[in-house]
Amino acid sequence: MSKPERKVPAPPVSPETRPFWDAAAAGRLMIKSCGACSRAHYYPRALCPFCGSDRTEWLPASGRGTIYSYSVMRRVPVPYAIAYVTLEEGVTMMTNIVDGDLDRLRIGQPVRVVFQPTDGGPPVPMFAPA
Repeated sequence: MSKPERKVPAPPVSPETRPFWDAAAAGRLMIKSCGACSRAHYYPRALCPFCGSDRTEWLPASGRGTIYSYSVMRRVPVPYAIAYVTLEEGVTMMTNIVDGDLDRLRIGQPVRVVFQPTDGGPPVPMFAPA
């Protein structure tokens, strides 16, 4: 008997976030960086959340990070972990941890990006133990 899979809903795609989702479909993780204050940020948006500049640009991310915090959801049909992952580039993403033993997750654990299919939309970046 196969293990049940958790369905991931398709994310909303807007003109502002389309480059992020197009990159995800190609297996690449992108983040935004500000040309005025030089700080990287996530989630994708047109204005820098630090200085308000509209001089933001897309940059490729390494896809490597560490678990900052996590919680395992067990009272659901298919258990899963939700987490904050801090990327090597310094930004922190809310995401899921997949492809690993949920009982062995630890804060500070290295992870790498993987792209999970969604229900009718672009794949979403999630993270697996490195």
